[in-house]
Amino acid sequence: MDEKVVAAVVPSGRTKVAVVGASGYIGEELVRLLLAHPYVDLVAATSRQFAGKTLTEVFPRFSHDDKAKALKFVESDPAKLTRMAEIVFLALPHGLAAEFAKPLLQTGVRVVDLSADFRVKDAAVYKEFYGKDHPAPELLGQAVYGLPEIYREKIRDAKLIACPGCYPTSILIPLRPLIRRKAIDRKRILVTSLSGVTGAGRKVEADYLFAECNESMRPYGVPKHRHLAEIEQELSLLAGDKISIQFTPHLAPVNRGILTTICTELAEDVVAVDPPLVFLNAYGQEPFVRLLGDERLPDTKNVVGTNFIDVAWKIDNRTSRLVVMSAIDNIVKGASGQAIQCFNLMRGYPETSGLI
Repeated sequence: MDEKVVAAVVPSGRTKVAVVGASGYIGEELVRLLLAHPYVDLVAATSRQFAGKTLTEVFPRFSHDDKAKALKFVESDPAKLTRMAEIVFLALPHGLAAEFAKPLLQTGVRVVDLSADFRVKDAAVYKEFYGKDHPAPELLGQAVYGLPEIYREKIRDAKLIACPGCYPTSILIPLRPLIRRKAIDRKRILVTSLSGVTGAGRKVEADYLFAECNESMRPYGVPKHRHLAEIEQELSLLAGDKISIQFTPHLAPVNRGILTTICTELAEDVVAVDPPLVFLNAYGQEPFVRLLGDERLPDTKNVVGTNFIDVAWKIDNRTSRLVVMSAIDNIVKGASGQAIQCFNLMRGYPETSGLI
């Protein structure tokens, strides 16, 4: 659907929010953005590991903020959170997030989930890609996929938001207008992405130690990365037909950022494709999509720390292929920033609140 950005009327009240799993990379970035949000009162941040410590003790970067000095990490207790917050952000690993979402939703609290638990609509597909039964299959039908550029109107009234993965965000936004216009061969879509190490989360594993990642680049998750499930689901919904893509992710020796390159052939029955017009019609009014055209190329250094996605394209006349490229910050537009973008829509705040 081609939904245009609609200016929201700002309510007079503020919103009390909580972050469950606030000590990971995504949780930390979410806390940073929420502390500075003009319409938010952060009333709880949970961490089993750091319970009892203040935010500034764990994250000295917040030492300038009086709210962070006063707020202590607490254990995750859904019953208490429902009495404290109107909206709860879940920055938890997949499988665990659904266990918290169920009791929160039952009490009327709205949930923004940043895990993979509610992105895939089919419980069987979830099991195929994540290796276990879905912990709350009855909630899959309620979740709205939290990509504002596609589902803006549904997000406004949603009780449960399934925030997209970082790779899917970098792929779906560039491909969406091309799929809808039937401008490309849908059976020949090749995607290569490079991600910073924070995409793996804040965990201690040998593969992500400095000595293993520094001065090294490597593919992983080939040929069936978990994010393929939601990518192909959303592309198929856009196309009205089953779409499969070839997706190869790589780990790059940087902290943050995703760079994606999509190679596809122009559809045989398309006489002429005008990428500037296609992308401008789709995203000319989008606050966080920056169209670089065919003169500039994306660079992660230009999006790190922001909620923007930069999109560029080139037509390779020699091979009759269209090359589309994008860059995002994997833990802002690819996670925490996008979650706040959805939150703003849910509460009727200006969509850019707390993000620009």
